[in-house]
Amino acid sequence: MTSATHRSRPRLSRRLWWLWTLLGLLGLGGILYAADLVMSEGTVPRGVTVGGVDIGSMSPDQAEVRLRNQLADQVKTPVTVVAGGLQTEFNPVTAGLTVDWDATVDQAGQQPKNPITRLLSFWQTREVGTVSHINEPLLSGTAGRLAGDLTQDAADATLSINDEGKAEITDDVDGQTVEQDDIDAELRNNWLNADHRVTVDADITSAAVDRAEAERTAREVVDKVTSGDVVFTGRDDVEGVLRPADMGRIVTFASDGDHLRTDWNTDAAKEILTATLGATEVEFRNANFEVNGNDLTVIPSQDGVEIDWDKTLDNLDEKLLDTTQRRHDVTYNDRKATYTTEMAQNASFDDVMGSFTTGGFASDSGVNIRRVAEQVNGAIVLPGETFSLNGFTGPRGTAQGFVEAGVIEDGHADRAVGGGISQFATTLFNAAYFAGMEDVAHTPHSYYISRYPAGREATVYEGAIDLQFKNTFDTPVLIRTSADSSSVSVELRGVRHVEVESITGARTNFTDPERIELEGDTCSPSSGSRGFTITDTRVVRDLDGRELSRTTRTTKYDPSPIVTCR
Repeated sequence: MTSATHRSRPRLSRRLWWLWTLLGLLGLGGILYAADLVMSEGTVPRGVTVGGVDIGSMSPDQAEVRLRNQLADQVKTPVTVVAGGLQTEFNPVTAGLTVDWDATVDQAGQQPKNPITRLLSFWQTREVGTVSHINEPLLSGTAGRLAGDLTQDAADATLSINDEGKAEITDDVDGQTVEQDDIDAELRNNWLNADHRVTVDADITSAAVDRAEAERTAREVVDKVTSGDVVFTGRDDVEGVLRPADMGRIVTFASDGDHLRTDWNTDAAKEILTATLGATEVEFRNANFEVNGNDLTVIPSQDGVEIDWDKTLDNLDEKLLDTTQRRHDVTYNDRKATYTTEMAQNASFDDVMGSFTTGGFASDSGVNIRRVAEQVNGAIVLPGETFSLNGFTGPRGTAQGFVEAGVIEDGHADRAVGGGISQFATTLFNAAYFAGMEDVAHTPHSYYISRYPAGREATVYEGAIDLQFKNTFDTPVLIRTSADSSSVSVELRGVRHVEVESITGARTNFTDPERIELEGDTCSPSSGSRGFTITDTRVVRDLDGRELSRTTRTTKYDPSPIVTCR
């Protein structure tokens, strides 16, 4: 019994030793915890990092200084923004993104009370990130720009034929869109990432035409049209050749839904072939006259030979795609002169077919009337041809010898270069009228001018209003003009075929003028005049007196306003 009691005492001693040791350690830990708690009061929790910078155990002021020093460059570093297959960048400063240093340190919180957390903080770190100060308008503008940079339309694959006659293909490119709100959110939260890189989701759209479609079209079209020369044989064995290197100008491709459409440019093919085949054509020319004063010299006629390009290049796509038949014939049209040298040599201009004279114009208008009369004097109108006053004279500006003179603008007097030319147009119109020419185009004045025959006059305006008449007879017409300081005369000479009578109707449907006030140096007072409607009937008879036609035209003139100058 004594032996058992002796053995139990050592065991009890060992247990008490472990208990006292544990209590000692706990006491020591408590002392250390209390000391650490007191010493770290008011500092940033241990292990806290911001942007990878350790600010644990520092006072808030010390932590802020360290962050400013070590992150100053990073907050100004451009940030790359990636979305889908595109990327761009922005400057945080100009985007209105800066760090709120106080708030960043504050968000680290207080020292933890949990002793385990405090113990683990000796080995673990905790990244708390930054708190940003945001200039909303700047950030919104930046997000909008980035959305544009990161958005692109899908691009179809393309196919073309290069100068060497080979297929060239560009890859299709996916399109993408990025929402501005998504960019805005990512910038706010992640602009100060350690790698200065922000990733945004993009909505991807595929191109309609992919590379596979371009490669298929190249096999089916390009390989065939460039398989060899395509030869067009013209007269006298002259050849025009479309070579593989030419095909890029003739054969082009464009997106059409989910496939490539082939377009065939016949104009380009014609241009290439004309370089050699043009020598087989002969210019068509009716006989004409060179007028030199009163002398007329006949310009001989020439029968023409023209390539019928529509027929020659008909079904051009089939011709170019046919890899077995690469030679084709050129189609021609032979055109005979309708007015021959013999006809011109026998022409007579002895008869006055129609003539007319007007006067009463101002001296400055006379300059323009004499100039246009000089231009038109000696003009020839061949059988079947149409004479155009604007087309014959071309521009009528100061460079052509015309001056500023009076015109009628909105019913009242004004001035413009070329003023007065309508007087010549009216004179020419009446000469053609009485010569039996066909009226193709003429425009009466809006307001009646008393020196012209009512219902039988014409105005012209360069590039807009023209005077045109057609010679429907089988003999040519020579236009002779003369003008002095007071009048202008026009004769149409040739072979007289008809007699023409003008029957002028009564003036009806009168309208009263309105009153207007104008100002300026060019203002000219006017008592105005009433508007009215009038008819003119042209009766055409042959030389035996038989009536061939009777045509009535109605002209409505607006009232000219009563003008008062201020």
